[in-house]
Amino acid sequence: MLAPKYWLSWVLVAMAWLVARLPLTWILALGRCLGHIVYRLGGSRRHIAEVNIKLCFPELSDIERAQLVKENLLHTGMGLTEATIPWLNPKRDLREHTMVIGLEHLDAAKTAGTGVLLLGGHYTCIDITCQPLGDAAINVMYRANKNLVWEWLQVRGRRHFFDHVVERSDMRQTLSLLKSGRALWYAPDQDYGRKHSVFAPFFDQPAATIRATSRLAKATGAKVLMLSVFRDPHRAHWTLTYDPVFTDFPSGDDVADASRINQLLETRIRSHPAQYLWVHRRFKTRPEGQPPVY
Repeated sequence: MLAPKYWLSWVLVAMAWLVARLPLTWILALGRCLGHIVYRLGGSRRHIAEVNIKLCFPELSDIERAQLVKENLLHTGMGLTEATIPWLNPKRDLREHTMVIGLEHLDAAKTAGTGVLLLGGHYTCIDITCQPLGDAAINVMYRANKNLVWEWLQVRGRRHFFDHVVERSDMRQTLSLLKSGRALWYAPDQDYGRKHSVFAPFFDQPAATIRATSRLAKATGAKVLMLSVFRDPHRAHWTLTYDPVFTDFPSGDDVADASRINQLLETRIRSHPAQYLWVHRRFKTRPEGQPPVY
């Protein structure tokens, strides 16, 4: 990690350490400035957001979609700057800035003693939830980063709050945690290719959706429920909402299960459409015969 190719990464970590100690309103304002820069300079991430929003919100006018893209990049920027707090200033207490709704649903799932699979989504304020999730004794799954500095940073940061930070390919540890009755957060809303996925509608688009949720629930008996999180940047406040435990899940039909997950996720996103991570290539994998969209 000390090789010259990582020196810039370490400089950014040092800057992020300073950002994590600023007042919350400053941190969010800095994030908005970062989002403005990305929006003005364009680039591939803006293009991806534009394509996704055009596909998912065809009812909007061109002006409305352009405004949604801009708001989304501002929220994405805020997500980057606020993530410095749990990663580099983990003792900072944000509980008075956080509200949790539906915690009784998580408690009900835990009382079954069969493990809990907590379905998250890639919202722009995903990492600010470390403290409330840690308070609820949740473990997390993540995707490894090829940059060794970023990998060290995200794992080290999350381990301040979670007993287990599980790389997504580590199925042995995943199964072990669930079978032992532990709760595990993971997000099934990214495109991991055709091999382990089925196509299920997401905003009326065919989206490659991993079958792992159904398979894990069947193999371990884990209860499944969904968590959403949104920010109020004007008050520097975040709200986490747990939905009720899924009934009759898994159904035995992978497509039906994936469609059910995508539908609930879509419903939550529509309540705050600018706060989802639209810069991810959600529709990268296409059904046979359909052209790429990016």
